[in-house]
Amino acid sequence: MQSEAFRSEKRKRNMENTYHCYANRELSWLRFNERVLEEAEDSRLPLCERLSFLSIFQSNLDEFFMVRIGSLQDQMLLDKNARENKTNMTSGEQIDAALAFIHKLTARRDAAYNGLLEQLAEQGIRLLDFAHMEEESRTELEKLFRQDYLPLLSSFIISKKQAFPFLKNKGIYAVAVLSTKAEKKKIGIVPCGNEIFPRLVPVPGRTGCFILSEELILHFLSKVFSGYKILSKSLMRVTRNADIDADALYDEDLDYREFMVELIKKRKKLAPVRIELSRKLSEGSVKLICEHLAIKSQYVFHSQAPLDLSFVFQIEDALRKIPELFYERRTPRKSPAFTGDRPILDQIKEKDKLLSYPYESINPFLNMLHEAANDKDVVSIKMTLYRVAKQSKVVEALIEAAENGKEVLVLVELKARFDEENNIGWSRLLEDAGCRVIYGLDGYKVHSKLCLITKKTDEQIEYYTQIGTGNYNEKTSRLYTDLSLMTYNVDIGLEAANVFQALAMGETIKHVDHLLVAPKCLQNKILDMIDEEIAHARAGEPAYIGLKMNSLTDKKIMEKLVEASCAGVRIDMVIRGICCLIPQVPGKTENIHVRSIVGRFLEHSRIYIFGSEGREKIYIASADFMTRNTLRRVEVAAPVYDEEIKARLLEMFRIMLKDNQQARQENGEGIYRILPTDEEPLNAQEYFYEQAYEIAENL
Repeated sequence: MQSEAFRSEKRKRNMENTYHCYANRELSWLRFNERVLEEAEDSRLPLCERLSFLSIFQSNLDEFFMVRIGSLQDQMLLDKNARENKTNMTSGEQIDAALAFIHKLTARRDAAYNGLLEQLAEQGIRLLDFAHMEEESRTELEKLFRQDYLPLLSSFIISKKQAFPFLKNKGIYAVAVLSTKAEKKKIGIVPCGNEIFPRLVPVPGRTGCFILSEELILHFLSKVFSGYKILSKSLMRVTRNADIDADALYDEDLDYREFMVELIKKRKKLAPVRIELSRKLSEGSVKLICEHLAIKSQYVFHSQAPLDLSFVFQIEDALRKIPELFYERRTPRKSPAFTGDRPILDQIKEKDKLLSYPYESINPFLNMLHEAANDKDVVSIKMTLYRVAKQSKVVEALIEAAENGKEVLVLVELKARFDEENNIGWSRLLEDAGCRVIYGLDGYKVHSKLCLITKKTDEQIEYYTQIGTGNYNEKTSRLYTDLSLMTYNVDIGLEAANVFQALAMGETIKHVDHLLVAPKCLQNKILDMIDEEIAHARAGEPAYIGLKMNSLTDKKIMEKLVEASCAGVRIDMVIRGICCLIPQVPGKTENIHVRSIVGRFLEHSRIYIFGSEGREKIYIASADFMTRNTLRRVEVAAPVYDEEIKARLLEMFRIMLKDNQQARQENGEGIYRILPTDEEPLNAQEYFYEQAYEIAENL
């Protein structure tokens, strides 16, 4: 009988033979955020767009700490020796590697911010500190502080009688090391209250000059702690763990929606995972703060840039009249697939339709919902909602349908991270209007983008099915690249009906012939289609796989892609974010090509292509190839049967592969670079928008 030590060594050797073609998930995500930062650093981009990318980089990093670092810390508590299955790293090793990378990225962020400040000054916008102000401006700001700020500020002095206060997630605080007359050192804390004070404070007497409200508070901190000597001071921001498992905590005796309300409250109080400081404090003071917050010093970061960059959007608003500081204005165009003089459902009945966001308007889909809400023959509308707009026309249409007596079934996913409160609010409105609302399944998030309209005419029952890659959200349809397929296909309609029937019963689909439906009927069918291409390649026939998605982490699928590469299958992948499979590794992935497009619009569409020219199977989907999508969520991928739409999707994919402006190619070391080229510049996103404008003008 083999000993555990022997088995462990064997597993280690097996990993060593394969892990060199895999990337760690966390580090791969950080490389994605590095690509976002590169957009902020790119002098080719308009100034205000670079500011936006810098803010996006920061908010992305916030979420990384809240979700990924928080999750890794939780894993360490459970088993500090457990190793992930791609690079054989423990949770602790992943954290250490991630933090080291983040320190490098934050230094680049600071440099980018300082460079952008210089360019803002050329446009007449300056962020000042007191060292660069005239005496008159300082005097006026002090007067403002005394009148408008000081009466509203709270302060805490940490002592045996005064416990360390709770610091809100991502809230900004002014922290001071104080000295008493007896020369005892204490810590003073003042919440800067961004909800109360405007972030950008105009500097009196200086047109276009501002100071951040927290910097104003920090400067006049001596007015708050008037009985103390301030030895040092800094702004501080705490990031808290937000990775909380709703399913593990849920009690079936509780109302699920009210449980989620309480869960959101609980998440706001989870353990800190990062401290950011704007200035240096003494080692002893930092140590004391870390002790109070129960966090190690390795999670302390110093930042030259403001701790919250969201104010840059206010600066952009002030510069809106200078068009060259922004991307050229683009608005979604009218789709040539629809005519305006006929009912949408009738047009779908004649031919499958495809909308491509943000290049084409979401209006035909919205019109379809309103049409269905008022069509006497429509008996039901069924829909899954994951993230919807704050002012949702989609929800309005569903409410209208319910009020008109239609059966409306809506699955509202209350576990959509950071959108829970919005979804809870909409679920209440839908219920009040008479819709049947369900909240998802035990153990699974429902991430599918599926809508089914059922009509009953004298002749038959008719199904109109919409399957999308993106959320039913009017706002993101103008900002994200997504696809929306609308079909009258009976087989797809029947399978969509089965999906909704299963959801209503709290179950998952176990068999499909047309749709791919996770968690039971997607991964296995993907593997089967990869096997088909392997068989073609081994028979000496052309074989091809093309994949467009956000992330690739599913080990089982990656292993099969490696096998396909070794068999000679050409594999092209356009993956925006995490990619745990390293291409171009000799003997393993040399037939795999990976590129990432980070540009003006967030790449969000998923396209699966299996088969060489003339025999392509094409799907659009809500699912990335991540284990969480393939095995732990309800996802839907739809086959594209219409030949014109198939040709259009193939052409879109071909254009993305030719992008030489925003697309970065990944090499065998896992590094992404925009490759030099002698070819004519091609920006895929701009190409698609130009195409949409040209077609719309000729309608």
